[in-house]
Amino acid sequence: MRAIWTGSIAFGLVNVPVKLYSATENHDVSMHQVHEKDGGRIRNQHRCQECGKVVEYDDIVKAYDDGDHRVILTDEDFEALPAGENDDLDVLQFVPNDQIDPIMLEKSYFLEPTSKTPKAYLLLRKTLEDTDRTAIVKLTLRTRTRLAVLRVSGKVLMIQTLRWADEIRDVDFKGVSSRAKISDKELEMSAKLVESYSEDFTPEEFTDDYQQELAKLIDAKIESGETLDVAKAFGDEEDEEEPSGDVIDLMEALQKSVDHSRSTKKKAAKKTGKKATSKKTNTG
Repeated sequence: MRAIWTGSIAFGLVNVPVKLYSATENHDVSMHQVHEKDGGRIRNQHRCQECGKVVEYDDIVKAYDDGDHRVILTDEDFEALPAGENDDLDVLQFVPNDQIDPIMLEKSYFLEPTSKTPKAYLLLRKTLEDTDRTAIVKLTLRTRTRLAVLRVSGKVLMIQTLRWADEIRDVDFKGVSSRAKISDKELEMSAKLVESYSEDFTPEEFTDDYQQELAKLIDAKIESGETLDVAKAFGDEEDEEEPSGDVIDLMEALQKSVDHSRSTKKKAAKKTGKKATSKKTNTG
């Protein structure tokens, strides 16, 4: 991991030197757009709708448009805004853990102690644990002032950026205000159903089946030789060949992948079914 911010947690007269690291990463297979005919990469162009010319990146600026007026904002305009550089992660409040609504949480970051004697870091971590408190902090990240929570995750302090209060939408769905009568028997049966599915949450048990199957599909295409020969694709002449035996090999590889996936899912379903049956018997 590479640190994306270095500074200090500041509360009162206490300063805790830390480095900030992204706590998550995207596991999706990285893909890009190509021309179906020859496999060439598709490059996006920024074309001005007024003059019709392609505009270079250095000549592009941001603007605000309300329908009647268009205001152009330059780099100098943004630099004048009160964000700037700040190496402090300022603690504003300490609040009970259960007062943080998950809907407000955004991106997560780990905090590494950088002091040779990390006593202040350990003290803050221990204090948050013992008091069941979460710190509300403010920091400047990539020139933007952000609100965040600072909390304990195992042995590590971490922050999670927050949405501002006016970014959470107000809703008034008619259905949630319904006065439909729920009987005691219905509530009891519903509780039994919940109990039959109840167990401890273990994130490692769940996998992204779509991305796994996509990776298998790509591997199967590579192994069968169904890949684009860039040199041939961009040669003077394009040879159109009839489908070869490689296609059959690919279909066999894909079918095996699908069969294996289905078999795995059936086994998992049987195990889940046994567990569910056992739990229903116990709760009855």
